[in-house]
Amino acid sequence: MSDLYELSADADLPSGLPMVALITGFSDSGATVSQLSDHLFSELNYELVLRFSNDELLDYRSRRPTLFFEKDHIQSYEAPSLAIYLVSDEAQQQFLLLAGYEPDLKWEGFSRAISEIVDSYAIPSFTWVHSIPFPIPHTRQAGVTVSGNRADMIARFSEWKPQTQVPGNVTHLLEYTLSKQEVSTSGFVLLVPHYLADNEVPSAAITGLELLSAATGLVFPSDGLREEAAKFAVKVEKQISENQELAKLVQTLEQGYANGTNGIAKSPIGKPSGQPPSVDELADDLESYLSAMQKNTDQSE
Repeated sequence: MSDLYELSADADLPSGLPMVALITGFSDSGATVSQLSDHLFSELNYELVLRFSNDELLDYRSRRPTLFFEKDHIQSYEAPSLAIYLVSDEAQQQFLLLAGYEPDLKWEGFSRAISEIVDSYAIPSFTWVHSIPFPIPHTRQAGVTVSGNRADMIARFSEWKPQTQVPGNVTHLLEYTLSKQEVSTSGFVLLVPHYLADNEVPSAAITGLELLSAATGLVFPSDGLREEAAKFAVKVEKQISENQELAKLVQTLEQGYANGTNGIAKSPIGKPSGQPPSVDELADDLESYLSAMQKNTDQSE
């Protein structure tokens, strides 16, 4: 057993369950991963079965833990967490949820530890989600690029298939490692409108839930996220109606894509036909503007 993790004393970890990974720390445009993690923990029953060692994987000085100071003493210490949970979906189907921070250290050791766990508990599939900013208008459903060895998921959902070098992240390393073990792997990278990337975008989290369901057959509640998505859409449309530059940005992005599509499975993303500099110039000002939008609204409520 790896020295990077410890099983809970009373853990009863069944074999043959799918694993879902929601790891923060790389790119989380629209707070998609954070929203998904918070949503699953608030809506579903779960128990901790395995915790990874912070002292082995975390750089405390670059990611300082939170301590709560109460007048004249430290009241509590909130340690970061990277752990595996046994979760039951709405249909009482069990799955494993790997959730928490992206390790700062020992990626290869962490990858070997996950491989060991997958092998020991006959985990048949590994599915993960994260999100990146992308020049796509909010008037369209969040786009997605799919990686892994699930040809069915790639053919069904992947809209953008770049051939390029990308910055490393630990979920891509896990996907690479587990694919070699012939574990069924799917990675969904959501393409979130870049001018909304600093906000919580509930519609992106909904898309993430739908993709996880499609890949695993799990059933997730979504009513709360849908209510938040409706409220957020009203806020965005209000801002568009009151800001000509924002309206121009959305129009420019919209003109770069084909019209008349009905969902992500049928709408391949192409390169915008508008001039990128004009979009970028507008986006520089509007990103800060929209980032403050939700904060100002929350303060006034």
